[in-house]
Amino acid sequence: MQIRRVEEENEKIGEFIGDGFANYARQNGVDLNFDDYCFVAEGEDGKILGVITGRAYYNEVHIGDLIIAEGSRRSGLGSKLVHAVEEAFSGKGYEKITLTTFGFQAPEFYKKLGFQVEFIREDKDPKLTKYFLAKALA
Repeated sequence: MQIRRVEEENEKIGEFIGDGFANYARQNGVDLNFDDYCFVAEGEDGKILGVITGRAYYNEVHIGDLIIAEGSRRSGLGSKLVHAVEEAFSGKGYEKITLTTFGFQAPEFYKKLGFQVEFIREDKDPKLTKYFLAKALA
């Protein structure tokens, strides 16, 4: 046996992971309900202004990354991208949206959008304190 680091997931690895998750969930009587997502906000010139990515699985939708271009921050674009995720997955069997964010990132932003803190993992550097948040889906 050899263990090696790979720089990028390929089709073979992706299939192994997908099959493993699906089979294990099925063996345990759970619907995987898996869906990767990516929403992109573009300007009229085609320039990317913001991106939100994540995956939905089991009974939750998880936000992995929300990135807004520096010139577009505080414009409401982040809220619109989060709302796009909420709209896309509401009524499809998912109960909540979850995410993690660090203290220097956006815990207050998500709280304003109705997310509730489930857990805070304190760090000696408050900027690196990690917030675990969730919001019920309609």
